Amino acid sequence: MGNKISYIGSAILYYLVVYPLSLLPLSVIYLFTDFLYFILTRVAPYRKRLISKNLYKSFPQASHAHRRKIKRAFYQHLCDLLAESIKNISISERELKRRFKITNYSILNKLYAEGKDVLLVSGHYNNWEWMITAQNILLRHQAAGIGMPLSNAFWNKKLNDRRARFGMEILNANNLHEFLGCEHPKPISTLILSDQAPFDSLKSYWMNFLNQKTPVLFGCEQLAHQYNSAVVYFVINKRKRGYYKVDFQLICENPKDMYYGEITEKYTKLIETAINKHPEYWLWSHNRWKRNIPENLEVLRTEQQAKFEKRFPNAKKKVKPESTMINSENPMSSRYAKF
Repeated sequence: MGNKISYIGSAILYYLVVYPLSLLPLSVIYLFTDFLYFILTRVAPYRKRLISKNLYKSFPQASHAHRRKIKRAFYQHLCDLLAESIKNISISERELKRRFKITNYSILNKLYAEGKDVLLVSGHYNNWEWMITAQNILLRHQAAGIGMPLSNAFWNKKLNDRRARFGMEILNANNLHEFLGCEHPKPISTLILSDQAPFDSLKSYWMNFLNQKTPVLFGCEQLAHQYNSAVVYFVINKRKRGYYKVDFQLICENPKDMYYGEITEKYTKLIETAINKHPEYWLWSHNRWKRNIPENLEVLRTEQQAKFEKRFPNAKKKVKPESTMINSENPMSSRYAKF
């Protein structure tokens, strides 16, 4: 009964409020979220303690004033992101192309010409929702995206329908391998946002990220080896309010040439670099460090590597000289280190 009431309530909210709001010009929707920004910063700050804790641990040498400045800028970005996500429900293909552009097609065009499937990996940085929606109209590869189903059945179906309206294939644990393992008329580009907290700390790849020992999702690296997919990192940069550009960087074309953990470390460090450059654009309200650190990370790493090399015997066996996984924390690399 409760699920039915929730479904009906969500449908009423969508059709009476959210969808009509999405039909307004983005500049008008921003007026609503600008008021929300006032509420979040002056009246009822959203996840204030969690955001402050995440910023403190990520930038321990930054001054309190600088972390507070980042937090306020994040709230502004979060409100803009809400406005743009609402607009995403009904945005036209023409307007999306005008606001969301690719800067370097050459990497993906080369892989497409070679018939190579691609894993596009990044984090929840800037407007990832527009990337999901625009992927199939901007790239030559058939677009796919991996996501976790939402607990609310109405919003899960409605948002996925809206994301997929330009041809994106929505994947999850139930249909992922069936889709990737099939033959397709053209190469696939599968989008993976790989910066959230894994479900199981013992099945994660542990490394230093934003000055903390952090469990990182290992699925992208496993999929790359299993399906011999190239891995390409992408970063979304904000040109101005409501306008973005996407840059691509090749991580590897042949996964078997990469040693255990190399793919994961490379793209995670690139995500970290983007965050250090403009920290306000990352999702600080996510409880990223909620998993407990296992007692013996060295033993865990050895066991994980042995399992990985047994599963993928053709992977490169060279051991990295210095691991970023454990030992001492990395020196502060952000631009706020000296404040």
